[in-house]
Amino acid sequence: MKIAEVHPQPDWVLSIVAEDGRVGIFDVAPYLEFEAFEALRDHAEFLKVSNGGYFIEWECGADLSADTIEARWRVVEEDAAKVSAN
Repeated sequence: MKIAEVHPQPDWVLSIVAEDGRVGIFDVAPYLEFEAFEALRDHAEFLKVSNGGYFIEWECGADLSADTIEARWRVVEEDAAKVSAN
């Protein structure tokens, strides 16, 4: 999967749009217990997420691969392009 867009939401959730048009929700909250993600407990730091295409990362150095996201996200739209065209 290649990530086209990532949008931080309240409660440590990311809204993610894949390049193939799927839209999903990824919950980062379970990762906050790990040292690498500790800085993200500050929601202001969580909001500083950036898209690397095949990964996402934060200024603090925490990152998640697109493979990890795809394995654990909840798809909410199968193809955003088809939905918006209708």
